[in-house]
Amino acid sequence: MSTTDTAKKPSVLFVCVHNAGRSQMAAAYLTSLSDGAIEVRSAGSEPATSVNPAAVAAMAEEGIDMSTEIPKVLTVEAVRESDVVITMGCGDTCPIFPGKRYEDWELEDPAGQGLEAVRPIRDDIKARIQALIAELLPAD
Repeated sequence: MSTTDTAKKPSVLFVCVHNAGRSQMAAAYLTSLSDGAIEVRSAGSEPATSVNPAAVAAMAEEGIDMSTEIPKVLTVEAVRESDVVITMGCGDTCPIFPGKRYEDWELEDPAGQGLEAVRPIRDDIKARIQALIAELLPAD
């Protein structure tokens, strides 16, 4: 068996300030839509105490349960272990390692917003996740 047959699956880290909305929704979508073919992490530079309830409700409408997720602090190890690092408004707080792919997704912050305002953010994230999956897992 060649090493390509046992290559490790790609890994993606989503980072935003509070790890309570955008990065949680992105991680939930990627986990769900990639069927486990991509390793998924999310973290925040200043994690909140809980996930945004409007984000949880918006994802529940998509059949994805984020109710048990907990915001996590961004660590150097999480960045080092990820192939792709996608930031969402955390600026320069994310450590930079050579050889990693970095993207910054400009997304409105759902903090303090109701479900009506969070839905378009969720839909934007879903479209970006679908494009990311197509890049990371090209069809045979």
